[in-house]
Amino acid sequence: MSTSATGRWTPALLTALIAAGTILSLSMGLRQSLGLFMEPMARAGAVSVATFGFAMALQNLAWGIGQPFMGAICDRFGGRLVVAGAAVLYGAGLALMASGGTPGFYLGGGLLIGLAVAATSHGVLVGIVSRLASPAIRATAVSILAAAGSLGTFAVAPATQFMIDRWNWQGALAGLALLAALMTGMALLFRRPPAGAPGAAPRPDARRAIMAALTSRPFVIATLAFFACGFQLIFIATHLPNFIVLCGLPPSVGATALALIGLCNALGTLVAGYLCQRWGNEAVLALIYLLRTLAIAAFFTLPVSVESTLIFAAAMGFLWLSVVPPVSGMIDGLFGPANFGTLFGVMFLSHQIGAFLGAWLGGLSYQMSGSYTTGWLALIAVGMAAAVLQFWGGGPRAERVPPP
Repeated sequence: MSTSATGRWTPALLTALIAAGTILSLSMGLRQSLGLFMEPMARAGAVSVATFGFAMALQNLAWGIGQPFMGAICDRFGGRLVVAGAAVLYGAGLALMASGGTPGFYLGGGLLIGLAVAATSHGVLVGIVSRLASPAIRATAVSILAAAGSLGTFAVAPATQFMIDRWNWQGALAGLALLAALMTGMALLFRRPPAGAPGAAPRPDARRAIMAALTSRPFVIATLAFFACGFQLIFIATHLPNFIVLCGLPPSVGATALALIGLCNALGTLVAGYLCQRWGNEAVLALIYLLRTLAIAAFFTLPVSVESTLIFAAAMGFLWLSVVPPVSGMIDGLFGPANFGTLFGVMFLSHQIGAFLGAWLGGLSYQMSGSYTTGWLALIAVGMAAAVLQFWGGGPRAERVPPP
C-alpha cells in the first residue's frame, strides 16, 4: 500500500528525511556561523565590517533570487543532482572566503554560498520530503525536518569558534569547507516517487502555479510579511557576534548564543507545527512575528550581559525557524506539494530581500555611526509592521486552490 493511502513512514520517506535533515542541518549551521568571522577578519584587516555586511547581504540576495529556480528544477527533475552540485559550490565559496580579499569574499561568501544555500535549504528539501509523505503525516514530517535542520547551528557554531581560536580564521573556513563536502554524499540518497503512483504528486507546472499564487490573498499577505523575517534574522545572525564584542563580552559568548539559537530552534519548530494544526497557519505566523519583535525590543533596551544575551538567544532560537511549518502548511494547503519548491521560492524572495537589507544596512549603520542603534530600531519597526499585516490581513483560512 502506498504512503498516500496508509500514512505509513515508508523506507523511501525515512531515508529522504534523514538525508534532508543532515543536509539542512549542515547548510544552516555553516551559514549561521559565518557571523563569527566578522570580528577576526576585520581585526586582521582582511575585510571591513561594511564589506562583510555587504557580502552577507549579497549572499542572501543570491539565495532569494536563486530559490525559485532551484525549487522549480527540483520540482521537475528531482533534487539529487541539484543538491549535490550545490554542496560543491558551498565548499568552493568557503574556500574563496579563506583566500582573503574583497573580490573573493564577494564571489565566494556572497554569490556562490548564496546559490548553494538556495538548493540546500527548506525550499528544496521540504519539497522533496513533502512529495514522499502522505497528507496525514506531511505536517509532522516537515516539522521534524525543520527541527533537525536547526540542530546544525548548535554543533557547528561552537566548533567554528574553536577552530578560529585554535588555528585562525583561514583554517576555520577550510574546516567548514570539508563539512560542506559531506552534503554531497547525502544528496545521493534522494529518490523520486514513481510517476503515476498513488502517492505521487501531479506534474509540476511552475508558470500556472505562480499565477494562481499571486491571486491568492493569504499567499500575497504572507509573502509581504516574510520580508520582516529575513530582515530580523539575518541582521542578528550577521551582526550579533560583533555587537556583543562591542558591548565588552568575549567572542565565545557570540558562539554560545548562536549554538543556543540552534538548540532552542528544534523545540520551537515542533511547537509551531503543533500550534498550526490547532490555530491555523496565519495566526501562528502573526504570533511569531510579534513575539520575535518583543524579544528584540527587550534585548535592545536592557543592559547587555552574558545572561541577557543567552536569554535573548534562547527566545530567538525558539522563534527562529518556527515560521517553516506555518509557511509550508499554507503553501501545501492552498496549492498541494507538486509545485512547492517554486512557490516557496517566490515567497522566499521577499524574505531574502529583507535579509539583504538587514545584513547590509546593519553593517552600513555601524560603519557610519559606530553603533548598531539604528539597526535595532529598524528591526523593531519592521517586525511590528509584519505582525499587524499578518494578523489583520491574513484573513480566514482559504480553501485549497485546485491544482493546474
